[in-house]
Amino acid sequence: MEENREGYGFVKILSIWMILFVVLALLPSIFRVSLGISHLYVKIIIKVLEWATLQIEEGVKKQKVLALENLISTGIIQREETSMEKEIAGHRRGHFNLADAMYFSKKGCEAVAEDEVTWRFYSEELVSWNLLSRTNANLHNVSWQLTIVWVFGILIRYCLLLPFRVCLAVFSILLLVFATTVVRQFPNGRVKCWLSNQVQMMCAALGVRSLGGLVHFHNRENRPQGGGICVANHTSPLDVLILASDGCYSLVSQTHGGLLGLVLRSCMQTTQHVLFERSELKDRHLVRKKIREHIADKAKLPVLIFPEGTCINNTSVMMFKKGSFEVGGTIYPVAIKYDPCFGDAFWNSTKHSFVTFVFNVMTSWAIVCNVWYLPPMVKEEGEDAVHFANRVKAVIAARGGMSVLPWDGGLKRKKVKESFKEEQQKKYCQIVTENGSMGNGSVC
Repeated sequence: MEENREGYGFVKILSIWMILFVVLALLPSIFRVSLGISHLYVKIIIKVLEWATLQIEEGVKKQKVLALENLISTGIIQREETSMEKEIAGHRRGHFNLADAMYFSKKGCEAVAEDEVTWRFYSEELVSWNLLSRTNANLHNVSWQLTIVWVFGILIRYCLLLPFRVCLAVFSILLLVFATTVVRQFPNGRVKCWLSNQVQMMCAALGVRSLGGLVHFHNRENRPQGGGICVANHTSPLDVLILASDGCYSLVSQTHGGLLGLVLRSCMQTTQHVLFERSELKDRHLVRKKIREHIADKAKLPVLIFPEGTCINNTSVMMFKKGSFEVGGTIYPVAIKYDPCFGDAFWNSTKHSFVTFVFNVMTSWAIVCNVWYLPPMVKEEGEDAVHFANRVKAVIAARGGMSVLPWDGGLKRKKVKESFKEEQQKKYCQIVTENGSMGNGSVC
C-alpha cells in the first residue's frame, strides 16, 4: 500500500509538472504569445536588486563606493581623445622633432596599463552586484539580510528555475531534431518551406524561454526581407536564437561541433545555411559567391551575418569585415543590446565551452534583451565596401548605446597585423614630410 501511495504521489507531481510545462511554456511558444509572467518576474528581480544595492551602499563606506564608481565609469587611464594629427601636426609641420617620441611613449604606456580592446573580450563590469555568485566580491557579508536573500536566490535559481529550463531546453532540441527530420521528407515547395519556418521559429522561441529570455523587439516594420542581408553586432550564439524566434534566416557561420553543431546540422536539413572553416581562405571566396547567388533570389530567406566575426562583450561594436558588404544587395542593420544586471549573455569562447556557457546562462536570473530593427541601407554611389561597413556599424552602435572601435575582433586570437603598424608609420611620415622634408632626402 505504501509503495502504491508513493508511486501515485510521484505520478501526481509529474502530471502537475507536465501541465505547467505545457500551459506556461509550450503553448505560448507555439502560438508566440506572452502570458506576462516573465515581465512580472523581471519587475520583481529589479526591486530585489535595487534593495540589494541600497544594502551594499549602507554597509560599505561611502568613500570606497565612490572610488569604485569612479573606477568603473572612468577606468584606470584618463585618456585625451585626440588624434595623432592634432597632437603632433598641430605644433609644427615639415620637420622631425625628437619630442614626437613622447606621443608614442604615452600611447604605449596607456595601452600597457589599460588598452581599449582586450577587455572587450571579457564579461562587462557591473556597477552594482546582481546577487549572482560568479560576480560576488564578498558583498554577501555586508549584512545578514543580504546574506539570506543571496542564499534564497541560489535555491530559486538552482532548485526551481534550472530544472525547468533544462527540461524545456532538452525538449526544444529533441523537437527540432524530430520535426526537421519529418519536414525533410516533404517534397520541395511552399508547404515544406512554410512548415520549416514554423518549426524553426517555434523551437527558437522555446529555446529563448529555456534560457530565461525576455526580448523586446522594436520597429518590426524594418524586419529583414527575402533577398536581403541582415547584419548585427555579435555577443553570443543567443543572438541567432533571439532573432530566429521572430523571423527565419539563412545563417552564415563557421562550423561547430558538439551541441551547437547538432543544432546547426538539424536546421540544415530543411533550410539552406552557409557554413565555413574560419582558417580556410578558399572557403571565404566560396561563401562570398554563395551569398551573392542567394540574395539574387528574392524568394529566399534573408541572410544573417555577424560581420565582427567573433563575440564581443556588448559594450562596443568592433570592425565589420568588408566581405558581406561587397556582394551588393540591401543591408538590414539590427542592434542587439543585453542588460547585464540579470545575467551575462557574452560567450568567452576562449575560456568557456558552449555547455558551460549555457549552464551559466540557465543559472542566471534572466536574459533581458532589446532588439532594434533599423531602416534598410544600400551602398551609395562611389562608396567602397569599407566605408559602407563603417557607416552601418556606426548606426548599429548608436542605436544600441555602444562605442565604436576600429579594431579587428580577430585580436582575440591573433596579434596586431603588420599592415596596421605600417599604416601608423605612414601616417606619421606624412605629417612630418607635409610642406617640407627631413634634411635633403625623404624620410619615407
